[in-house]
Amino acid sequence: MATFTITGDVDPFLHVSLRQSEWIYCESDAMVMMEDTLDLTGRMTGGLGSALMRRFANGESFFQQHIEANRGDGDCLLSPVLPGTMQVLEVGATSYMISDGAFVAAESGVNLRVRTQSLGNALFARTGGFFVGEATGKGQLVVSGFGSGFIVDVAPGKDMIIDNAHVVAWDSRLRYEISVPTAQGGGLFNRLVSSVTSGEGLVLRFSGQGKAVICSRNRDAFVGWMRSEIGGSRKNR
Repeated sequence: MATFTITGDVDPFLHVSLRQSEWIYCESDAMVMMEDTLDLTGRMTGGLGSALMRRFANGESFFQQHIEANRGDGDCLLSPVLPGTMQVLEVGATSYMISDGAFVAAESGVNLRVRTQSLGNALFARTGGFFVGEATGKGQLVVSGFGSGFIVDVAPGKDMIIDNAHVVAWDSRLRYEISVPTAQGGGLFNRLVSSVTSGEGLVLRFSGQGKAVICSRNRDAFVGWMRSEIGGSRKNR
């Protein structure tokens, strides 16, 4: 099996070691360096339907990079789009849901597909619109988040409230719903007002048994800032 190792303290690389005939797939433009025993091709992972769904529903690349050790063992370095941490997750007994833009790479035995979610979560949770990524099968999966990373353990009777812009991936067995991060008393209107004035807005409440991967920085705020910077630079030309 391929060996995934995260190396570096600030904006780390994903170091992948492949043996003869092994292959992985990763997000478009993730490859930074690879040995000449490896081959890189662009493919539609999961077929045309899945590729179209990822592209138009989640804004991911139509073609993904496939890196295969055709002429012997070899190593490569990958990096995510956003600056920050990466987490290696084991898919098998556990499958994972993935937020927009969080996928980095996976072993060949991992199947990446899209799944519909409820109307309320699609409109407000911002975890993937009406469709959200799901990793099933067997093998290692690598996801990335903006800033530092942390794994939260959700247990029965111990629900976790997480700001939706900080959610990277979560155990598919977990239940999640839109919530307001304020005290339960006082009526819905007062709770909504308190939520708005506190600056948190709507959050996700996870319940059940499983793990959730979170990141320290607000991805939505960063993406919005980048778009404004790019737009401003174009206007100043």
